[in-house]
Amino acid sequence: MGVVILLVMAAGVAAMLTRKLPTAFALVILAVVIAFVAGAPLTGENSVLDTVLQEGAPALAATMIAIVLGSWLGKLLEETGVAATLVRKIVEFGGDRPVVVALGVLAVSALIGTVTGSAPAAMLAGLIGIPAMIAVGIPKVTAAGTVLMGIAVGIPFELPLWQFFSTALELPVPTVRGFMVKLFPFALVAAVLYVFIESRRRGVEHTWSLKSVSDKPRSPSRRQRLGDAPWYALLTPAVPLVLALGFELAIIPSLLAGVLYVLVTTTRPREMNKRLLRTLYGGFEVAAPPIVLFIAIGILLAAVKLPGAVEALEPLVKAVSPQNAVVFVGVFTLLVPLCLYRGPLNVFGLGAGIAGVLISTGIYPAAVVLGMATSYNQVFGVADPTSTQTVWAAQYAGVSPQQVMVRTLPYVWAVALGGLCVTAATYL
Repeated sequence: MGVVILLVMAAGVAAMLTRKLPTAFALVILAVVIAFVAGAPLTGENSVLDTVLQEGAPALAATMIAIVLGSWLGKLLEETGVAATLVRKIVEFGGDRPVVVALGVLAVSALIGTVTGSAPAAMLAGLIGIPAMIAVGIPKVTAAGTVLMGIAVGIPFELPLWQFFSTALELPVPTVRGFMVKLFPFALVAAVLYVFIESRRRGVEHTWSLKSVSDKPRSPSRRQRLGDAPWYALLTPAVPLVLALGFELAIIPSLLAGVLYVLVTTTRPREMNKRLLRTLYGGFEVAAPPIVLFIAIGILLAAVKLPGAVEALEPLVKAVSPQNAVVFVGVFTLLVPLCLYRGPLNVFGLGAGIAGVLISTGIYPAAVVLGMATSYNQVFGVADPTSTQTVWAAQYAGVSPQQVMVRTLPYVWAVALGGLCVTAATYL
C-alpha cells in the first residue's frame, strides 16, 4: 500500500510539472486518492469526507487570515506611496553608483518581503527599483535577481509564513521564530554577495530604459501627484516586525497594528473609511491564490496523517531517511533542485505532504522538518522559474525566468546548505 501511495504522489508531481492540473486542484485530488488507498471510509472517523475534506480545508485558517492581513498591508503600502517613496529615496541616495543603488533596492525589497511575499512584493520593490538599477548600469538579470534576493532576505521575518509553519507543522510560533532568526544571516550574506559579485562580473551595461516601460507610457499616479509619503510612514514595514519579534506579540495583532499605523500616518480622517475598504478588497484579490493553495495543503496534510497512510508509509520513508547529521546535510543539500518547478520538495505543493509524512511517521521531529522546509523555501522563493515573483521580476526586466534561476541558484543553494547545517547541529 505504501508503494501505491508513493506512485500516486509521483503522478501528482507529474501532473503539476506538466501543468495538466493547477497545483491546488492536483493536491486535493491527490489527498482524496491517498485517503482511499489508505483504506479511509467515505464518512465517519478518519474518513474522506469528514476528516480529509471537512477538517482539512480550514486547518490552516490562521495562516489564511495572516495572508489576508499581509496582502492588505501590502496594498496600503502601494496606495499610500510608502513603498515607492522608499525606493525613490534609496535611488536618489545612490545617485549614479550602481552597487549602492542595487544595495539600496535590496534593502527595500527585504523590508517589503517581511510584509508580503510573492508577486506583490516584487512589484512594490521592482516597479521603480528595476528600471533604476538598469539605468545606472546594473545588468538586467542582476537587477531582477536583486529584487528577488532582497525579498528572500525578508522571508525569514514574513509573519504570515511564521503562522503557516506553526500551524502546518504543529509547532509553537517561538520555535518557528527562533529558527527563522538563525536562517536570516545566511540569506543576508548571500544577497549582499550576489549584488557585489553579479553587478561587477560583466561590468556596467548602459541600458537607459526598459522596453516594457517606454512602450507603455503612463500618466502620473495619484501618489506621484501628491508627492512622497511622510518620513514617519516609511517605518510601516518595521512596525509588525518589531511587535512580533521584539515584543513577542501575536502575529495577527502585529499585522493589524501595521495596517493601522500606515493608515493613521498617511490618510486624512475623512478618507480613512474609503481607503480601508478599497485596500481590504484589493488585498483579498491578492490573497485569493495563496488562500486556495493553503486550503488544498490543509486537505493534503489531513490525508497523509490518516492512520492507514502513516502505517503504510512509515517503513518506506524510514528506510530512505538519513539519521546521521552529516549524511542528512549532504543528502538534503543534493536534493535542493527538487523544490524547483513545483517539485516534490516544494513546501507549497507536494512538499507539504512529505513534511506531514515525516512528522506523522515519527521519522524526524517537527523542528527538523521546519529546518528543511524553510531552507528549501529560500530557494523556491528566488530561483523557481514557475513562482510568480520570479516570473514577474524577470519579465519586467526583459529577461527570462530561467536566466534568473541560473544566476541566483548558486547563492540560494548556499543559503539552503546553511539552514540544513543549523538544523542538523540544533535538532539531530
